[in-house]
Amino acid sequence: MQASLAIGLYLFAFNSQAALFDDTEARKKILDVEAKSVANHELHAAEIADLNKRLDIQSQGLLSIQSQGLLSMQNEIVLLKQEISELRGALEVANHGLATAERRQKDLYADTDARIRKLEGGVSSVGVDGGGNLETVPVTVDADVYKAYKAAYNLSQENKHKEAYEAFDAFIMQFPESKYTPDAIYGLGYSQFALKNYQSSIASQQKLLTVYPNSAKAPNAMYSIANSQIQLGQVNSAKEVLKSLIAKYPNAAVTPNAKERLKVLETIK
Repeated sequence: MQASLAIGLYLFAFNSQAALFDDTEARKKILDVEAKSVANHELHAAEIADLNKRLDIQSQGLLSIQSQGLLSMQNEIVLLKQEISELRGALEVANHGLATAERRQKDLYADTDARIRKLEGGVSSVGVDGGGNLETVPVTVDADVYKAYKAAYNLSQENKHKEAYEAFDAFIMQFPESKYTPDAIYGLGYSQFALKNYQSSIASQQKLLTVYPNSAKAPNAMYSIANSQIQLGQVNSAKEVLKSLIAKYPNAAVTPNAKERLKVLETIK
């Protein structure tokens, strides 16, 4: 029994030591795992901190670049505003100068026209009828054509020059081959003159002389051109046109007026 008891005690002690050894090894392994985990965690934390630091540096650099870009843009905007302000000032000065020049030019034209009228004894600056003489145009065309021309002519005689201009223009477009067309072109130029569209009036009368050189209204067209040139201050050109009119149409009804106007222009310095 003693021997059996001794053996039992020995086995119990051995098993206890084995269990204790196993527990120590397990704890050691657990500690090793925990140590590795802590090390990995610290490593990852250091890497994350490094990344955050680098991101902060990049963000600060980007903000700096953006700030510089915004500052540069603001400077450009300020410069552009200054340039716009300067351009507006220059434009106002130019507009003022142009307005002054236009006033002086109009005053000069008005003075020239007044002097001519005074020297001529109050003769009209146009001195011819507005759309031709209906009696001189034979009514041998379609009644609608005649009616359209007469309506435009009547408007001109009533001094409704804007309406007359529109009526003559519509007639020319609708009936370009009519016998009334030369007179309508002359009436168009007359209306433009009355509306102070002198360049356009010259163009219309020039068209009449070019397309219909043998028209009965050719002398009147030349006289109208000279009057438009006077209004534009082109006195020398007006003199040449009047001289040509007098030489080419010495017996025209408008020629005496042309001679008188030329005489007046010769006295103006």
